[in-house]
Amino acid sequence: MNPAVEAWLAENKPRLLEELLGFIAQPSVSTDPAYAAGMAGASSILEARLKRIGMHNVQRLNAGGHDAVYASWLDAPGQPTILVYGHYDVQPPDPLALWETPPFEPTIRDGNIYARGASDDKSPLWIAVSGIEAWLAVTGKLPINVKILLEGEEECGSRSLPKIMEAHRDLLSADVLVSADGGRWRPGLPTLNTNSRGLAGMEITVRTAGTDLHSGRYGGPVGNAATVLARLIATLHDADGRIAVPGFMDGLKRPSNADYAGMHGLGFDEAAFFAEIGARPGAIEPNVELLESLWLRPTVEVNGMWGGYQGPGGKTVIPAEAHAKITCRLGPGQDPKRAGDAVEARLRASCPAWADLIVTRERGGTAAYAVPDEDPFLLAVERVIESVHGRRPLRVGVGGTLPISAMAKDTLGLETVMLSYAIADERIHAPNEFFRLSSFDDGLLAWARLLPELAR
Repeated sequence: MNPAVEAWLAENKPRLLEELLGFIAQPSVSTDPAYAAGMAGASSILEARLKRIGMHNVQRLNAGGHDAVYASWLDAPGQPTILVYGHYDVQPPDPLALWETPPFEPTIRDGNIYARGASDDKSPLWIAVSGIEAWLAVTGKLPINVKILLEGEEECGSRSLPKIMEAHRDLLSADVLVSADGGRWRPGLPTLNTNSRGLAGMEITVRTAGTDLHSGRYGGPVGNAATVLARLIATLHDADGRIAVPGFMDGLKRPSNADYAGMHGLGFDEAAFFAEIGARPGAIEPNVELLESLWLRPTVEVNGMWGGYQGPGGKTVIPAEAHAKITCRLGPGQDPKRAGDAVEARLRASCPAWADLIVTRERGGTAAYAVPDEDPFLLAVERVIESVHGRRPLRVGVGGTLPISAMAKDTLGLETVMLSYAIADERIHAPNEFFRLSSFDDGLLAWARLLPELAR
C-alpha cells in the first residue's frame, strides 16, 4: 500500500473517468467487419495511452486477425513478472431498439455508466492500466515487472490469440497471468473468480430441396427442412432437460467438497435469481444444484434457429433450408473437440437419409479452467480484495468462458488469477449494459495495491 499512489488516483479520477468514456465510445465490435473503424480507434487509444504513461516496448501483435496491443516494464530485478490481460473488443449492440440510450454514447445515470462494453471489458481493463499509471506517475517505477496484453478478439473466440502466443512466447513469458476480465458475483459481496467453463460451437444447416417449394403443390412427399431441424435439435436433450448426447460427458469431473462448500457459503437466493431475469425455475436437470449447473455442469444451447418465411403475414412454402447456431459450455475435464464431435455425431445419426446436414465447426474450442487452490498469486489477490473491502472474498465460478486462461496454461504454462471489477448483473452482452461508478473507485484501489502485494 502506498498512500501517495492512492492519493494520486483520487486526484486524477475525474480525468481517468473522462478518458474511459472516450474509450468506451469506440464501437469496437470484433465479430462484424462493419465496425473496423471502431476496432482501430479503440486499439489506437490503448497504444497511445501505454506509451504516454511510460510503458516500454509498446507494439501491436497480429496473427491474421485483429491486433493485440502489448507493452512491458521490466526494470524490477529479482521481482516476479506478471502478464496483465484484458480485451478491448465488445459484443454487437443488437437489438438496438431495446437500448434506453445509444450503445456507443456512454451515459452516466443513477451511479452507473451505460454503454456496450462498459462492463465487459473496457472499464475493468482501464482500471488495471490506471493502477499501473499511478505507480509510474508517482514513483517513476513499478514494484514488480509488468507485461500487458490487450486482445481484440475475445468476443469472437480469441481466434488468432493462440498463434500470437506461439509466435511471441519469449515476449509473453511471465510468472502468472492476471486477468482484468471476469466478474464479481453480486454488489456488496467480495468475491474472486477461480474457475470458468469451456466452450465449443458449431453452425448447422439442413437442406431438403434445391429451393423453397409451394406447400400445396409439394407438401407431403417433400421434406421440410425446418421440421427436420427441429427434430434434430430435440434429440440433444431428454424430456427432463438432461443432455442426451452419447459421449458428450466423457471426462467430466465431479465437483469437490470444496466446490460445494463455496457454493453453499454464498447464501444464494434462487428465487431472486429467476425473478431478476424474468424467468421461472424448472428447466434445470434433475438432482443438480443451481450454482453447480451454472459454474461446473456442461450445456448444449441453441443460440438461434431460422429458415423459411419470416416476414409479416403468411407465405405457404416448404423451407428448403434451415439453420441453427449451437454452443456448448464445458465442465472441468471435458475435451472441447471430443465434446463437439459427440454433438455432431448425434445430429448426423438422427438426420434422415433424404436430408443433407452441413456442420461448420468453430476452431478447436476452449477447455474449462480452474486455478490451483493454493496458488500464491491467488492468495495475494485475496489479500488485496480483503484490504479494500474489509473481508476475505468468497471464491466463485464463472459460467461463461474466458479463452485466455486455458490458452495461457497450454501455450505459456501460466496459471491465471482474476481481478475484475465487473459484476455479474451488469447486463453483459445484453441491451443497457452498465458498470457501477463505485466499482471504478474500488478497482483503482485494488489494482494500486496489487502490485506491491505481488512483490511480497
